[in-house]
Amino acid sequence: MTVADPTLRVERRMIREGAAMVIGVDEVGRGAIAGPVGVGLSVFDGHGRRIPDGLRDSKMLPEPKREALHPLVQTWSTAHAVGLASNEEIEEIGIIAALGVAALRAFAGLRAAGVTTTDAVVLLDGSHDWLSPAFDRAGERPRPQVVTRVKADRDCAVVAAASVLAKVHRDRIMIAADGTHPGYNWVGNKGYASVDHYAAIDRLGPTPLHRWSWLRTPSLFDELPA
Repeated sequence: MTVADPTLRVERRMIREGAAMVIGVDEVGRGAIAGPVGVGLSVFDGHGRRIPDGLRDSKMLPEPKREALHPLVQTWSTAHAVGLASNEEIEEIGIIAALGVAALRAFAGLRAAGVTTTDAVVLLDGSHDWLSPAFDRAGERPRPQVVTRVKADRDCAVVAAASVLAKVHRDRIMIAADGTHPGYNWVGNKGYASVDHYAAIDRLGPTPLHRWSWLRTPSLFDELPA
């Protein structure tokens, strides 16, 4: 085991302390300039299935490895879901509120699959709880407890699993969109800012999938690799 290998120590402790299940949450696409933002959920209920070999935070994995892990993570998770919020919604309500919308859609997907989440503990990557306000705005009562943890996507298997689910789901959307809006190299950059992406916007103009108010080219991007 290396320092990057996630474990279930945190999740198993939460279940011993009374959680019916632990729902790992991670987001993807937050900093992109095109495409949706996505929130992935992976559920761990204390089952004894072995963590998929090679599972990591999705940012630490090359694309072929993420794709190979994706079906393994789906099978390993007690349940799973991904929710999206569109670039139009991001423009309308802002990125933090859009993350909440995407997460609520993912939780609705779990409930549609028969998962009761009210007695769960939600393990959210990072130090900022952007999820509880979304539950509150939606009037969800009762709702699961939300616990934030810095580097949870690195250290906690259920959050690493959520990160892989969200990343692969969104990447596939952007790869498919590249066929509809060719020339922006979304197969490579997945809608994130890069020299080639900005050059394509200058050459072709923005698409309906771009976050229009985000389309500016700070000088720092002059230093980004193509």
